[in-house]
Amino acid sequence: MTLRARLTLGFLAIAALLLIPLGMSIDALRSVRETTAELERSDFSASLVLGQAIRALETAREKEQVYPLFPDSVARGPLLAAIDTLGIRADSLAIFGGELQPATDALREAVDSMRAAMPAYRAASLAENTAAMDSVSEQRMRPALARAEGRLQQIGLTLEGRARRLASDATKQVSRATDTALWALALVVLLAAGVAIQITHSISRPVRELERGLEAVADGDFDRPLGISATRDDEFGRLASSYHEMARRLAELDKLKAEFVSVASHELKTPINVILGYLQLLEEGLYGPLTPRQHEVVATLTAQGQGLARLVQQLLDVSRFEAGGGRIDPREVRLGAFVDELESAFRVLAHQREVRFTVLLGEGLPETVYWDADRMSEVVGNLLSNAFKFTERGGRVDLEVVRAAENVQLVVRDTGAGIPAEQLPHVFRKFYQADNQTAASLKGTGLGLAIAKEIVEAHGGQITVDSTPGVGTEFAIELPVRASRRHTGAHAPITVGAAR
Repeated sequence: MTLRARLTLGFLAIAALLLIPLGMSIDALRSVRETTAELERSDFSASLVLGQAIRALETAREKEQVYPLFPDSVARGPLLAAIDTLGIRADSLAIFGGELQPATDALREAVDSMRAAMPAYRAASLAENTAAMDSVSEQRMRPALARAEGRLQQIGLTLEGRARRLASDATKQVSRATDTALWALALVVLLAAGVAIQITHSISRPVRELERGLEAVADGDFDRPLGISATRDDEFGRLASSYHEMARRLAELDKLKAEFVSVASHELKTPINVILGYLQLLEEGLYGPLTPRQHEVVATLTAQGQGLARLVQQLLDVSRFEAGGGRIDPREVRLGAFVDELESAFRVLAHQREVRFTVLLGEGLPETVYWDADRMSEVVGNLLSNAFKFTERGGRVDLEVVRAAENVQLVVRDTGAGIPAEQLPHVFRKFYQADNQTAASLKGTGLGLAIAKEIVEAHGGQITVDSTPGVGTEFAIELPVRASRRHTGAHAPITVGAAR
């Protein structure tokens, strides 16, 4: 599956998950709407009819009270109309049925009782029989009105109770829907986060692998395995395939370059030695005496030839180490004597350059170590030479040897020009020279640190650098007490300390 398709499916999955709580909320709102519609359809309408029935009852009661005071033709019609209206409202309430049915039936019976009493009421009125009218009113009409009033009150209470239940149900539905939606939303957010993390991991892990691989290639390690299969059917598979092809070609180019440098160095070494030999013979007067001017020219040529010979030798060393042919010969070395020799060698230089030179030995150091003394003397000597070269008069250079866990650490520290932070990762590359070369009286070849790194790593150690422009530079070498005999050429990463 391609990266684009994976991202599309991931986003669609997240969108689908987010629709779940939305759908649950919509369903809950639908239930609330149905409950509200039921309230509006039944209870609200029944309440309106109930109000009309109560008004009709009040009208019937009023008309019944004045009925004996007026002629039959004046009072009988309004009373009958009020009773008929009450009966119509009772029939309307009966339509709603359910819990209202018993009360509406009783209300209709009360209305029928009022209608049944009207003939007797009318006969007593026509006969102007007051006692008969009072009897009909007290025994038949008013009890029926009272029963009707009681039934209407019962209907009102029933409607009120049902409305409360429906409202309570609606509230519970809303609360339940809210809780469910919140839980669903929380679950969906977790699931969506899981999908997002999975997508991010599926993208970031190959990106990190490619980044590490490219960093290794930049450091010269062309054999670093990439944790991405080149057979993947997505963009990362194609990138992994391109990476392996790039690393292979760079390794071939690096090998060709090393072979070229090695061959060229070998070819240069012989004629340079011949030139130096003849210059020595001239200096010794084998071909006749030289004038003072000729002696000066021969000395200049000899110095330049010796410098060229050193450069060729350094090129040979770098080529051997890169090709895996550089060897170290570890043997037992007295650490104190090793440090004393370095101190003696550079004490004169420190005096000449008017730089304070201090050697510090920490506690717990082993008496002997198992190193290639010549090679390590070359490394530390190169670092000390650079320190003196970049330190102005009145400055300070320190060589500190301390115990670091199971290893020994040698630190060369100066108060010289310093190296910019952005250039620190490159100082161990061949031919690289930092911008601080302007502070030195002589420019180097850019090979000394590259050789030092290879020698240190051949001992199983590591070299780090930490520097601040205008403050100074510190090189730290950490070596095991016993270095194993082995070939070099491994491309280990360079560790760079943060600028102080």
